[in-house]
Amino acid sequence: MADAARARKIAERIKAIVAEQLEYRVRDERLGFVTVTDVRVTGDLQHATVFYTVLGSDDERAATAKALESAKGKIRSSLGQLGIRLTPSVEFIADALPEGAAHLEEVIQATKARDAELARVAQGAAYAGDADPYRKPADGEAGASDDAGERPVGQPAQDTEPSTPA
Repeated sequence: MADAARARKIAERIKAIVAEQLEYRVRDERLGFVTVTDVRVTGDLQHATVFYTVLGSDDERAATAKALESAKGKIRSSLGQLGIRLTPSVEFIADALPEGAAHLEEVIQATKARDAELARVAQGAAYAGDADPYRKPADGEAGASDDAGERPVGQPAQDTEPSTPA
């Protein structure tokens, strides 16, 4: 097993090699505007997963996926220049990051619209009760409560006596 630092370095080199191969060496008219976003390598450096995005429609994305699948052998042979004992196998996965970001952007816009609507409605609103809903003692009474049955928290009722253990 390779250490994590070496695996990261190999992944970065694979990312650069794959991007260079897609830009200059792979000649396929189905290949769209591809961006290699990330590469992950297994701990034993025998398998590399390449994440990519494609700018375009769903048909262009599907055609690019087929083009990458057909160019997989050529790209793997170019990874032989890494200088490691075994050349890693390559798997291409379409990165869902742009779709997730677009969805989050839609959610944020909807939330902003709801907040603006709530602020507009709240401008003319008034309190349902008094402005200060908390009870206060009467003017001359320091701790007396309005109702006869109420008592301050933590105080025993006045008509009960403390119980003594038997």
